[in-house]
Amino acid sequence: MSIHWYVLRSKPNKEKLLWEQLNIREVETFYPQIRVQTVNPRARQVKAYFPGYVFVRVDLDEVGLSILQWMPGAIGFVSYDNQPSMVPDALIPIIKRKVDEINTAGGELFHELKPGDLVEIQSGPFAGYEAIFDARLPGSERVRVLLKMLQGERSAKMEVSAGLLERRKKR
Repeated sequence: MSIHWYVLRSKPNKEKLLWEQLNIREVETFYPQIRVQTVNPRARQVKAYFPGYVFVRVDLDEVGLSILQWMPGAIGFVSYDNQPSMVPDALIPIIKRKVDEINTAGGELFHELKPGDLVEIQSGPFAGYEAIFDARLPGSERVRVLLKMLQGERSAKMEVSAGLLERRKKR
């Protein structure tokens, strides 16, 4: 056999532990993580892009299945017909680019936001107000929104922390 990418399943919320165990054993891994916009400053700032999974690149004949699937935090390989399924080599760079794109955009929430999308401000003096997403501000965690005024069709531009927004469905 030869070296291929595989997907190793982790116990719930143990992806990072599994990734650390693999790194200790010097196994080539890919653990894609994305930034998360949170209101609570003590909340996790990153999360697994594929919760419950870590990519490993190994020669299974050389390393052996048992060592990997029974290490702390692991459940086993993603398999088909009791054989670990290989991940095409070309897929890994595509996933890396996508994760980088999301993180560069400011995190998961803002990757999909486009100018004109409806958002709600979650905390601060304007909590509960609806606004229209206008733009990400380069080099910061802030965004520009158009705050809907109470009277008429007027709106005011303002800059807010990206973590204070929540996407709303259009009415």
